[in-house]
Amino acid sequence: MHTMTPRKLTLADIADVRAYEREREEFRTHVIALKRRRRVHVGLFVTFLFENRDTIRFQIQEMARVEKLTTDDDIQVELDTYNPMIPDAGQVCATMFIELTTDEQMREWLTKLAGVENAVRLVLSDGTEIPAIIDEQHSEGLTRDHVTAAVHYLRWEFSPEQVASFASGAVQLRIDHPEYLEVVELSDATHAELLDDLG
Repeated sequence: MHTMTPRKLTLADIADVRAYEREREEFRTHVIALKRRRRVHVGLFVTFLFENRDTIRFQIQEMARVEKLTTDDDIQVELDTYNPMIPDAGQVCATMFIELTTDEQMREWLTKLAGVENAVRLVLSDGTEIPAIIDEQHSEGLTRDHVTAAVHYLRWEFSPEQVASFASGAVQLRIDHPEYLEVVELSDATHAELLDDLG
């Protein structure tokens, strides 16, 4: 039996800048392909990226590279920030992006979509709805009653029975907001990725 890689990242998982440069191209290619399988577009301009250990490691490595973070303390701050976005068994986690391109669109839609983050569900083949839980630590201060943020951090928690149900058939990602009623069925590739997260 193989030992499980621990899910959360530690300092040892984050390569220093020179070591990262050596692996960056290959790792980046891997993560781009991974994100393609883990990205779900719902409606015109809402996109979910289901995060895992590699997507989050990439995020931290790239941030360290750009911001020239070299001390363990600096990296630890990033780890503390992003580790909650790596799903534990029985969870899936996603970053939800409201992808608006103009200031005008943002003014109009971020107000119209106030509370949209509370309207996201995964719907299993047996009809069970699993509501998204908002990651307060990340989303704090982003959202007020009359306006939403362009980025939200969400997670879903599954019971063992719900994981079995997830595995057994098609799953939908649904937004039930009065201004944005949209639903999409997860592709086989995305379904397989998320099943891996839940395992």
